[in-house]
Amino acid sequence: MGDRWYQEAVVYCLDIDTFADSNADGVGDIPGLISRLDYLARLGVTCLWLHPIHPSPNKDDGYDVTDFYNVDPRFGTLGDFAELLHQASNRGIRIIIDLVVNHTSDEHPWFVSARSSPDSPYRDWYVWADHEPTDRHQGMVFPGEQHETWTYDRTAKSWFYHRFYKYQPDLNFHNPEVRAEIKKIISFWLQLGVAGFRMDAVPFIIELTEPGHPDSPKDFDYLTELRQHVQWRRGDAVLLAEANVEPDELPQFFGDNAGSGNRLHMLFDFMLNGRLMLALARQDPEPVIEALRDTPKLPEGGQWATFLRNHDEIDLSRLTAEQREQVYAQFGPEEHMRIYERGIRRRFAPMLDNDRRRIELAYSLQFSLRGTPVLRYGEEIGMGENLDLHGREAIRTPMQWSYQPNAGFSAAEAEKLVRPVIESGEYGYPTVNVTAQRKDRNSLLSWFERMIRTLREAPEIGSGSTTHIDVPMPAGVLAHRADGATGTMVFLHNLGTEDAVVDLGLLADEAELPIDVLADRSYEELGKMDTVRINGYGYRWIRLRRGPLG
Repeated sequence: MGDRWYQEAVVYCLDIDTFADSNADGVGDIPGLISRLDYLARLGVTCLWLHPIHPSPNKDDGYDVTDFYNVDPRFGTLGDFAELLHQASNRGIRIIIDLVVNHTSDEHPWFVSARSSPDSPYRDWYVWADHEPTDRHQGMVFPGEQHETWTYDRTAKSWFYHRFYKYQPDLNFHNPEVRAEIKKIISFWLQLGVAGFRMDAVPFIIELTEPGHPDSPKDFDYLTELRQHVQWRRGDAVLLAEANVEPDELPQFFGDNAGSGNRLHMLFDFMLNGRLMLALARQDPEPVIEALRDTPKLPEGGQWATFLRNHDEIDLSRLTAEQREQVYAQFGPEEHMRIYERGIRRRFAPMLDNDRRRIELAYSLQFSLRGTPVLRYGEEIGMGENLDLHGREAIRTPMQWSYQPNAGFSAAEAEKLVRPVIESGEYGYPTVNVTAQRKDRNSLLSWFERMIRTLREAPEIGSGSTTHIDVPMPAGVLAHRADGATGTMVFLHNLGTEDAVVDLGLLADEAELPIDVLADRSYEELGKMDTVRINGYGYRWIRLRRGPLG
């Protein structure tokens, strides 16, 4: 793996509390996760992204933090976490954690002190207004569940700002003491051994909020400041950020106007994600082609993180209303499958009617596109969702390990589980589990292992350039290529149902010995590449040539 390890990584994201329970209390924990590291290593994972690990009242699944310097006691101790870092490192797996510093819990000692008195040393750590702000009902992140962004606090006798729920008061980034504290938090976890952070809600962290100004200015220089701090503390640490903003604003998160990559290393590619969903819904690759064409140029070292499912809803807010309805019609046709007037709260397998061909096609496409792939736990075995659970919790059910009670997740009584396992039906754990798929060489899990191994043998996918191959194509077929110092890969994906023949003869002169390294079936030899066949819902990864470093 190259010096910029994150460009060639395979990231796996999970919630500790729903992954593996070692002490039968019904909640997943760090020792349980340690016991499953060999599974993740075999899958091919090189980086774990852990959702919030800190103490929390858990009103928002841990995103309401009460202590940034500790581990939620439900998960274990700091000693357990240090052991996790050690054991993961032994298997070649780095760990990044959520950095949730846009806000705290209203039970955090800082806020408890801040609201107690105007003279509190923490009063100015939060954002206050003496009078009701005119933008009180603007800028809500959770439409339908959240009705304001300013709330009056009777104890403080003042209004406080909360971009998210009212029990998550925003920190005041005007205050240099707040900025200094966040650097201490970062330093603490880097010193312990984490490889970086997934930064939550970055556009709001750099927002210098003023009452009555819903479009407050953003201080991008603060990201430069954080990047410098991180690199001095651990040179290979990475900042992976969530910033679902307009395309023309994205380059500023990577670097300043001079073109240097002096801010964030990575951003989740929300624009591509929406386009992927639209392409799959239409069975037409054009939205993906548009996304590749319109991608802002990144500075040296900048990288996208691609995903199909993450821990939140599938966010379709960057699509037009008409496009959004097309995706809803295919993947979220019922109202209870949707959330926040913009997204879908379902797992990927049920969205595609558990059609193995389409699941493979979708993940083959994601993993072959430019950027670093991120995989949500359970997707590799085709887990389903529980739409009876509230909101985003629908896709946060316990990992399904085996045929044992509670899917092998926990030995606790079912009623004590942090969240119910999926027990019956097409996605119930007696049907969908790791043990069953481990025994089956043709299982989805076995396919993911092969696909990820193939990806790791083709580093040009993550660290090279990706371009659309602009030649006449049958309806539904996408052709793209990845070029780098290690060689060239060519990819074909047929989003339609009809078999097709593609003429890639223009690439023949570049080819050394073109060969399929991953495909939906065995195809005939490529020859002059002028009659390349591909099945409906088919895919082909073709090694065109190896470079001097390949």
